[in-house]
Amino acid sequence: MKQTLRSAFVATIPVMTGYLVLGFGFGIIMKANGFGILMAFAMSLLIYAGSMQYVAVGLLTGGASILTAALTTLMVNARHLFYGISMLDRYRQTGRAKPYLIFALTDETYSLVCQENAHIPPEQKNGYYLFVSLFNHLYWIAGSVMGAVVGSLVRFNSEGIDFALTALFVTVFLEQWLGSRKHTPALIGVGVSVICLLIFGSDRFLIPAMLVIALALCLYREDASHD
Repeated sequence: MKQTLRSAFVATIPVMTGYLVLGFGFGIIMKANGFGILMAFAMSLLIYAGSMQYVAVGLLTGGASILTAALTTLMVNARHLFYGISMLDRYRQTGRAKPYLIFALTDETYSLVCQENAHIPPEQKNGYYLFVSLFNHLYWIAGSVMGAVVGSLVRFNSEGIDFALTALFVTVFLEQWLGSRKHTPALIGVGVSVICLLIFGSDRFLIPAMLVIALALCLYREDASHD
């Protein structure tokens, strides 16, 4: 158990550095928009949606309807539908931890648990998945609370802080690129996203891009299986 815990912690250190900064930015934005520390903590504990939490601040302050919030959440987090499908086999035997593992499957957690992780014994894989998910969740909560606390003590211009989310996505992409021998899936994702961005625009490209990427990766997987 200790070895699994240690392996999960070491694997999540890059995410920790990103989540503390991202969560910190979210906490500051929450405080700048009139929400308290408890609200920032509760959103990070119960919603835990990264980019959607940033969007939610605007929805809350803009008086958006429940329907608008629901559709916006679907648009922003539609990619998790594909994440979940690809994790069916890995999470099949996770027992009571499965609901939490499903809830905690963020982009960065997905990037860690979907790797081969050959150094983790098969009997410890489920514990590794749980600890990775839990560590990342705790990092995000800690960053959010610290940001809200600092935001309540220090006043400054929070414009541009949400760009930290983009920076983390780039960091995770580069880490996966450097740690993988095959770059075809990454190139498919980037290429399809750029094409869909040009065709559909920045407000509507996400779902078409995810659908095309999922189809392309399924076809690529079939081709690879015949090699």
